[in-house]
Amino acid sequence: MSSSESSKSSSHDNFGTLAVHAGQTPDPHTGAVMTPISLSTTFVQHSPGVLYPAGFDYSRGGNPTRAALEGNLAALEGGKYGLCFGSGLAATAAVILSLLKPGDEVVSIDDAYGGTGRYFERIAAPITGIKFNLVDLSDVSLLEPAINERTRLVWVESPTNPTLKITDIAKVCEIAHRHNLIVVIDNTFMTPYFQNPLELGADVVVHSVTKYLNGHSDVCMGAVITSNEEIHTKIRFQQFAAGSVPSPFDCFMVLRGTKTLHLRMQRHQENAMAVAEFLSSHPKVDKVIYPGLASHPQHELAKRQARGFGGMVTVCLKGDLKEARVFMENLKIFALAESLGGVESLANHPEQMTHASVPAERRKVLGITGSMVRLSVGVESVTDLVADLEQALSKL
Repeated sequence: MSSSESSKSSSHDNFGTLAVHAGQTPDPHTGAVMTPISLSTTFVQHSPGVLYPAGFDYSRGGNPTRAALEGNLAALEGGKYGLCFGSGLAATAAVILSLLKPGDEVVSIDDAYGGTGRYFERIAAPITGIKFNLVDLSDVSLLEPAINERTRLVWVESPTNPTLKITDIAKVCEIAHRHNLIVVIDNTFMTPYFQNPLELGADVVVHSVTKYLNGHSDVCMGAVITSNEEIHTKIRFQQFAAGSVPSPFDCFMVLRGTKTLHLRMQRHQENAMAVAEFLSSHPKVDKVIYPGLASHPQHELAKRQARGFGGMVTVCLKGDLKEARVFMENLKIFALAESLGGVESLANHPEQMTHASVPAERRKVLGITGSMVRLSVGVESVTDLVADLEQALSKL
């Protein structure tokens, strides 16, 4: 069975209602309000090739719990189709392998998540022959010169990870579509609560569902959302044929997570703004990067294309790796860990952790230095979070 379609709008006025209900109906047999975890791997047929109305035959091809989640995520992004995968990188790979062929080229943001860059350059490029051209798309004027007759797709993260650069999504789509290119936006950091790239003209949205959509640091999953039937059909076939699908239990867990997405993202942003403002005035801090601050070079663009600024804050301390280590080793509430987007606050050192696979020369160009710390600001008491940062900074 194909993933669930959603015909509902992602209008922000009814976002909370969609988050709680989209893609889900009470169980027709038991009346259960919550979507059941369907563990069956196979489904009976009326006659050879004649399926029951729901259209399921084998769980790699479709599962009732997964279909509910796929419909839910599609509705939140304002898309028609949703597809879920075993991880965010599995979703990324599915997009690349479904839509491109050897010899094709991609214009990609130069500051993508380290795992995305690693897949592009160390897996996809040498194995498939697809070429990835890295461009600073926060300067949209650089996009058109990077396009040639072999370019087929533009890949954007906005904001980027970890330097939180913002790309004008609508302008990128305008330029790319003049050249008949597909535009893919990684919306992991913003989530559909704050930003809907499909409404800005994007063709495909990808998510690391592991992060904010699930929100509790206990599921690894990715998702692809689109309203383009042809694109959906190609990626859907890749999902079915390659089989990188999430478990029904994980889908159930994410459905639980999306029900509170709107509530969590409000608190993430409130806390992130308070943390960013505190750090901006601290004498041991060199620079704070947060789109919600007026000091961010693309603050006005962030206000125009999104409804908020998210929960990620990047800080550069005065000093280098030594000072960053002391700071992070002394944090009590912020946990030193990979990943982001959970209800708990996390601190990450991109140079040594998430972006260690990025060549040192490129990290230098991107400004990913030893003094940089990425904070995923959680939903705890903001007074406690600020106090934790203050006491850790006092050790420098």
